[in-house]
Amino acid sequence: MNKRRTVIKGTGKYIPSQVIPNSHFMDAKFYDESGQRFTTDQAEIIEKFVKITGIEERRWITDDLVASDMGYFAAKDALDSSGIDPETLDYIIFAHNFGDVPAHNKHTDLLPALASRVKHKLGIVNHKTVAYDIAFGCPGWIQAMIQAHYYIKSGDAFRALVIGGDTLSRVFDPHDRDSMIYADGMGATILEGVDSEEEVGILSHSTRSDTLEHAFELWMDSSYNPKYTGNEVYMKMYGRKLYNYALSNVPGTVKESIEKAGLSIEDIDKILIHQANEKMDEAIIQRLFKLYGHKSYPKDKVPMTISWLGNSSVGTVPTLLDLILKNEMEGQEIKSGDVVVFTSVGAGLNINSIVYRVP
Repeated sequence: MNKRRTVIKGTGKYIPSQVIPNSHFMDAKFYDESGQRFTTDQAEIIEKFVKITGIEERRWITDDLVASDMGYFAAKDALDSSGIDPETLDYIIFAHNFGDVPAHNKHTDLLPALASRVKHKLGIVNHKTVAYDIAFGCPGWIQAMIQAHYYIKSGDAFRALVIGGDTLSRVFDPHDRDSMIYADGMGATILEGVDSEEEVGILSHSTRSDTLEHAFELWMDSSYNPKYTGNEVYMKMYGRKLYNYALSNVPGTVKESIEKAGLSIEDIDKILIHQANEKMDEAIIQRLFKLYGHKSYPKDKVPMTISWLGNSSVGTVPTLLDLILKNEMEGQEIKSGDVVVFTSVGAGLNINSIVYRVP
């Protein structure tokens, strides 16, 4: 008997043209949270940063663009490459955390919703194309995918465009060492309902939110520079606490989603994990495979872009997916029949995971 499945019919991305190497930060003045300036040599700070994060460079958008522009470019890429008529979309869901933040006036702009702005830019007339945003930290795109899946599975929708990304270059404190992690980028995915006897598309998913003790391990606050007198607030994080939380909870959430699909780690062909920090991501995957009795894992199963794209928040996983599907990552491919895991962790604190079989 046929069953409604949710499958990916198109992907797109926008990777900013502006390349920012680590040398960009050689003249930065970094302070700790108490306002004390670090006395460590700047080259040594950057060298240690590379060893921990794996980031050699990142991408920032140009001053003439904002997040909704990137969302439009990524959406247009997904629509054009798939040949899908935008008027046939039932939903546009845009996952982000900061709205549109102009380069020269760093205050967030959320009205109208970024999804509405993208619908406007695409010139969609159809009033049944419902456009809205969600804020769910770095796992936002995956959570939006889960929402779209429910719409499709229920019969309420046939086709949905899911967009995810942020402009972290507009919200970081230039006097915080963590600023070197942050990047900009956007990914888009078109989901569609198909009737199939085969178990394809989204097979399962898991999500958790831990707010009682962990809600404010990512937050907005003033600059660490004690001489700062402006009224802007910047993204802050407790890196060590986030690392410990992710290592303790992401592997179990991914395992739960795999078990819900009736599969094991040996059945998984690719794991597309949020590109947060190379050392952290590797430790998470190592612990995931350990849960299944494996001492190591095949590196080619876990493609990474963080070395050259940095951490673009919501944008990392959908961008990574599009790069592979369009054969733009050497040595990586996703083919029919492959089982792929999408997983992320971030502000909230939230974790989620999707298990997907390629039709």
